Amino acid sequence: MATKQTAEPALLRMLDIRAAGARCRMLLGDLNGDGRMELVLIQADGGIDDRYVPHQVQCATAYNLEGELLWQRGTPDPKAGGPGSDYPAQLYDLDGDGCCELVCVMDKRLLVLDGKTGEVREARPLPDPSAHDCIVLADLSGQGRPRDILLKDRYRRMWALDADFRLLWRHEGNLGHYPWAIDLDGDGRDEVMAGYDLLGADGRVRWSCRDLDEHADCIWAGDLAGNGQTQLVIGGSVTVAYDAEGHELWRYDGSIESQHIALGRFRPEPPGLQVAGLDRIVRGGPNGGRDGIFLLGSDGRELWKEDRRTPGWLTIIETVRGWDGGEADHILAYRRGGGELPALLDGEGRAVCSFPRDGYVQHGDLTGGGRTHVLVYGEGEVAIYAAVPGELIAARPGVPLAQTKRLYNATLYPGGE
Repeated sequence: MATKQTAEPALLRMLDIRAAGARCRMLLGDLNGDGRMELVLIQADGGIDDRYVPHQVQCATAYNLEGELLWQRGTPDPKAGGPGSDYPAQLYDLDGDGCCELVCVMDKRLLVLDGKTGEVREARPLPDPSAHDCIVLADLSGQGRPRDILLKDRYRRMWALDADFRLLWRHEGNLGHYPWAIDLDGDGRDEVMAGYDLLGADGRVRWSCRDLDEHADCIWAGDLAGNGQTQLVIGGSVTVAYDAEGHELWRYDGSIESQHIALGRFRPEPPGLQVAGLDRIVRGGPNGGRDGIFLLGSDGRELWKEDRRTPGWLTIIETVRGWDGGEADHILAYRRGGGELPALLDGEGRAVCSFPRDGYVQHGDLTGGGRTHVLVYGEGEVAIYAAVPGELIAARPGVPLAQTKRLYNATLYPGGE
């Protein structure tokens, strides 16, 4: 890939999060309605093989943007589990009061914690002892906002609950990692792309993908062609696009394992979107494994593929919008290994910004000012970056920040629309 001069990000603040414990994952949301995001660090239980057994939450710790510990539920465990799979926790304003609650599975129960205090508002039994691989918020009931909850085990079974935690339906199939809920037919209720099956809001299968191996690693929805129609793009054994009725539009088989994909306007030329992907070329091994990022046009044609020379096969990629005020989206790449630091890439595969420390990454508009902040975290600290220097002051103090779908359906296997 071509190279260019990379810009230095502005470090806005460093936060000490050691009290949250080791191997946390970060959620972002406005917990108190003050117009700024807070950070919730989720630690998972240890002592399990998370290839087969889903995690529960061991401890949840909330911080504000000054690094003040607001509350903690649970006790950090130095032997906590690692982020090899999702943690069952989401931040979302369930009751519509402008403040996010934490919905999580802890102590074998589905809990709703008050975002301001961490106190338990609701504690409900799980529909099944294994129903805690991840949590998906959806609008299956046509209420105009997500009030329903999807729970699943690692790969086969899923349960849908309504706003009162009553079971709506069950489904069994090849679910993959993280189902994606979206209203494809415009009836006001979400359909659910559950791995290789599209389900109606009633849980019935409408159509299924054909001739796909393994499972769905990630799912995106978007107007690929720029024609006002929504398409679904699934990454797994291949990267494949479908229209809303289940007709295959194209299939990219130039990868070994399409572990992550991300849709965006990474290039300016119209129409439609491009599809960034992460190919796991060699899994692990004595040489450290190898992966490579690629970019496809809206028609599935390969535009470029990274010829990576450093070892590493666990890269995560995501779409970042609003980083520098320009119209173009960027490809965020992190957890690269091989000495490569987190970076933002443009549509030519060039690093336009590299972050000077390694770790897991979260991103979002922390203050409602229209610019995206990037947070790199690990080893007990968080570094908050922006494209330009500034203060972490609410753009509209006291006006709650709406929780975006990407943030209330956060996952290790990023999907989106």
